[in-house]
Amino acid sequence: MPQVFAHGQLRLYLLGLLESGPKHGYELITALSDRFGGTYRPSPGTIYPRLARLEEEGLVRRVDDGRKGTYTLTEAGMRELRERSADLAALEEGIAESVRSLAAQVRDDVRGSMAGLRADLAAAAQQARASAAPATGSADPRAASRARRAEAEHLLQRFREELRADLRRADARDGIEALTLDTLRTVLESARTAVRATLR
Repeated sequence: MPQVFAHGQLRLYLLGLLESGPKHGYELITALSDRFGGTYRPSPGTIYPRLARLEEEGLVRRVDDGRKGTYTLTEAGMRELRERSADLAALEEGIAESVRSLAAQVRDDVRGSMAGLRADLAAAAQQARASAAPATGSADPRAASRARRAEAEHLLQRFREELRADLRRADARDGIEALTLDTLRTVLESARTAVRATLR
């Protein structure tokens, strides 16, 4: 992934996020992820050292709340935000452009992967039809078709149950990003098209 923030920009953006009120480090990570529509999520190793540096500079104050620390702007931090309001506005515009670019890159990657999957499925279906043994008089093609349909429905049911469990866990843990929904929609539509191409 290309660099999201230029030198000093993340520092400024963290100050901007704290302008609305005190936040835990995890809340700042989540706010950044939400701002980027899930296409970028900074690691704790990226955020906490910068918060510590802001604290050293006297721009934020950390208040320990049990095992977590809450960060809030100091007067010096609020003053810097006022002085750099134009920089922050330009940064917001840059982030909007980055989100569009990253989302387009993800969509292109997903489309490329699904195009390869469709080609693989079509080739596999063609090979299966070519190598299938001809039905004998004693074989029941309808029974074989029903068995394959039952297996296909079982695979769909298992996929649905496993993915629903994954989504519930993600929703309870960090929340579900818009990118997840977009990816699911693209993948399912591509999978349906690929499978339909194998049906007579």
